[in-house]
Amino acid sequence: MKIFLSEMLYDTSNPLDKANFEIRAKKLAESGKIVELREKKPVRTNLQNAYLHVIIGYFASQYGCGMEEAKVRFYKLKCNPELFWIDNPKRPGEKMIRSSAKLDKAEMSLSIERFRNWSSMEAGIYLPDAHEDYLLQLAEIEIEKNKNYI
Repeated sequence: MKIFLSEMLYDTSNPLDKANFEIRAKKLAESGKIVELREKKPVRTNLQNAYLHVIIGYFASQYGCGMEEAKVRFYKLKCNPELFWIDNPKRPGEKMIRSSAKLDKAEMSLSIERFRNWSSMEAGIYLPDAHEDYLLQLAEIEIEKNKNYI
């Protein structure tokens, strides 16, 4: 019985994986078919995602705007335009706002750091660090108190 795996992940820092990748790539190159080669980026973590939503919610409650406005206007476009304001692949010449779900772990960390810095320096709102558990709990309480307004 032959099992054919169309997509496999290879860790090219591992010599065995690297050799298997090269054999597989050579076979695909010789197949005459259309193939895809892409790098697998480390995805953002669930903890990063949860943390981001807390600080965006807290920012919104303190600034007096809605969650969506805080996320798009401030987090994405004001603090991180080069990460989020991108060319639309379906409509050349047009721009679109990228989803934060498409960020890898490093991009997510950078975007959060920029948002925290901007919030503190420009808006005068301190956003707790990911390791400040007590302050994050207080932020969640504040979000809950203001949930009808954000």
